[in-house]
Parts: sequence; C-alpha cells; structure tokens
Amino acid sequence: MKKILILFSHPKFESSRANAVLVDHIKDIEGVTFHDLYERYPDFHIDVPVEKALLDQHDVIIWHHPLYWYSCPPLMKQWMDMVLEFNWAYGPKGTALDSKICFNAITAGGSRDLYCSAGTNTFSVNEFLRPFEQTANLCGMTYLPPFAVMGTHQLTNDELIQYAHQYGALINLLQQDESVGDFKDCAFLNDILQLNTD
Repeated sequence: MKKILILFSHPKFESSRANAVLVDHIKDIEGVTFHDLYERYPDFHIDVPVEKALLDQHDVIIWHHPLYWYSCPPLMKQWMDMVLEFNWAYGPKGTALDSKICFNAITAGGSRDLYCSAGTNTFSVNEFLRPFEQTANLCGMTYLPPFAVMGTHQLTNDELIQYAHQYGALINLLQQDESVGDFKDCAFLNDILQLNTD
C-alpha cells in the first residue's frame, strides 16, 4: 500500500468550512500522514531535515491548500524554497523524489466557470498551477491534475461531504497502486472519480 503525505497549508484553517470537512474526512486514514505546516511552523522556521525525511517515507505527495491569489499560501512556497534543494530534489545528484506521485488538492471561492479564457480569471486552474507542475517535473515526479473544490462559498454541507468522500476515494485509489495513466487526461481528478462512480 502506498504511503501518502498531505502537506496542508492554510493560514486561516479555523475559518475554512470547506477545508474542515475535507480534512476531517481524510486525516485519520491508515497510511496517510496529515502534516499541517502552519501548525508545525507558525514562525516559518522550517526544519528541512525533518521535511526531507517525511518525503523519503512517502510515495504520494499532496499539496493541499486554498488557491490564494492564484497560487498557494506563503508558508507552502517557503516550504518549497527551503526543502526542495539542489542535488537533493533536482540537479545532477537530485534523485530523492524520482517517480513519486504528486498533485494539488485545492479549494477556491470562485466557481469553475470563472477559471477559463471567457471567465473573469482569464486562465484555467491548471494554468495557474503550472509552477507546481514544473516543480514536479524538475524533481522527476509524476504530476497529476488537481483535486479541486470550487465555489466553496456556495456549497451546501451535503455537497462538501460529497467532495470529502471523493477525496477519500481518490486516496484509496492511489494507495491501492492503481495505474495513474488515465488520471493525466482530465482537467480535475474529480472528473475521473465522477466517471468511475456514474
């Protein structure tokens, strides 16, 4: 069974209804390590050796965060800047992350139809996440489309619970060593999960 590391970054987690539901559903799944960066590093002083050891111990890395100004919260960016070192994560001797699977699990207040060339945000969510995709590519990781919960302010509790069940189902698929080839052909991982349950 693959081990999954969820790197969670939310500076206002206590006020996030959507993330509270998602996290509550997945944080205690066997084989999942839920790692809250803001809880662990409120001073932003990241323990790089500890973080590298966590990455070594896991097969799947999930960057779970709200979409803040079309990117991630600052502590997650700090984590990437500090932990993904030359000749460890990338470079001639940087093979520590080779073949690991990674993707973003995001929440966004804006609905999906706002994230396109005709929408107010002009670009798709996947286009905004290109820096994460290229980071994964540089580190030799297999990058998957995001798991995305969009329009969070308009979602009912029942709808949020449905997303939480999807998130858990996705984690289960990844743990069971399912082939991820088909996952790359969708915009959001939610889409392929929906196809599998229809």
